[in-house]
Amino acid sequence: MEYFLNPWAIALLLNTLLLGLAAVIPKKLLTPAGYLNAWLLGVLVWGCLGWRGYAVVMVYFLVGSGVTRIGQAQKEAAGIAEKRSGARGPENVWGSALVGAICAVTIGGLQWQGHGEALVPLVTLAYVASFSTKLSDTTASEVGKVYGKRTFLITTLQPVPAGTEGAVSLEGTVAGIVGSLVIAGVASAIGLIAPVAIAICAVAAFIATNAESVIGATLQARWPWLTNEVVNIVNTAIGAIAAFGLGAVLYSP
Repeated sequence: MEYFLNPWAIALLLNTLLLGLAAVIPKKLLTPAGYLNAWLLGVLVWGCLGWRGYAVVMVYFLVGSGVTRIGQAQKEAAGIAEKRSGARGPENVWGSALVGAICAVTIGGLQWQGHGEALVPLVTLAYVASFSTKLSDTTASEVGKVYGKRTFLITTLQPVPAGTEGAVSLEGTVAGIVGSLVIAGVASAIGLIAPVAIAICAVAAFIATNAESVIGATLQARWPWLTNEVVNIVNTAIGAIAAFGLGAVLYSP
């Protein structure tokens, strides 16, 4: 009985069941390889952080997948929709969640060693902020493509077509802030972070999302290796680091 209560045993069982369910449902949110990588991510997160950390990933995945499908026909007609009709592959899984996974493994290692009483809350904050950042970026981009009335290049403020790398809009920016608050609010509601940390996640996500737009406007076209997935890793890393730094100064768990 003790074995079955082990978080790693629960992680393996739960994620395998969900993988089997995903195989039979008609609407695919991930590619087959994407589901296998999501299985690995889910096992790592539940094993290290339990159901609370897992809930954050699931909320990001479900809300982010839904947001990606906003105005799908319109975006496809304009040639600015996500490839594969929004179905995510392994590159998308790790582009979105690699930083969060590193935070989760770090927390698990600190707790296993019996150290890190001061560090664990800050790394947990960084974990939540990484997903707040990614949902903020996804929401801002997808809503901006469909509902952005005026889009501007972030570096010059010159009008550009929706979907341009580095483009921002008022509607997308507001939606991005809401997206970051959704993740942080859920994390706070389930006791993963304190209510005051919601604002830290939102500020960190805002900083990171705008930094990502600057990277898209200035560097992405110049450096072929700087793919969207690599930029997503950089984006979430900025959000996590910003939250960790803000938390170290302002946040006393």
